[in-house]
Amino acid sequence: QVQLVESGGGSVQAGGSLRLSCAASGLTSSRYCMGWFRQTPGEGREAVAVIASDGSTSYGDSVKGRFTISKDNAKNILYLQMNRLKPEDTAMYYCAAERYGAGAHLCIAYPFGYWGQGTQVTVSS
Repeated sequence: QVQLVESGGGSVQAGGSLRLSCAASGLTSSRYCMGWFRQTPGEGREAVAVIASDGSTSYGDSVKGRFTISKDNAKNILYLQMNRLKPEDTAMYYCAAERYGAGAHLCIAYPFGYWGQGTQVTVSS
């Protein structure tokens, strides 16, 4: 079965950087979307960034220009490089995956069926 394990969260001051990693296993399809989502208590889950199997990427408006999603296909690891972090980026960050053949600009709005356990990111002002 698909397993997603996140790491790399932590506490950082505003303006700092963090890199999240998600080790994926069991995702045997060559057509997929993987992404990062975040959630704060009492709020809904927000799409942060998505990458599709064709290499296309899509980002939430609040992180464009600051965050970069990438994937090491040889190691099956998904990354999220987060720069110029803001206090409003504080959230639990989740890695997700789903078997879609669409580009990232489409699958960012699709439901994802596989989720990791989450990693906390806290940004202090």
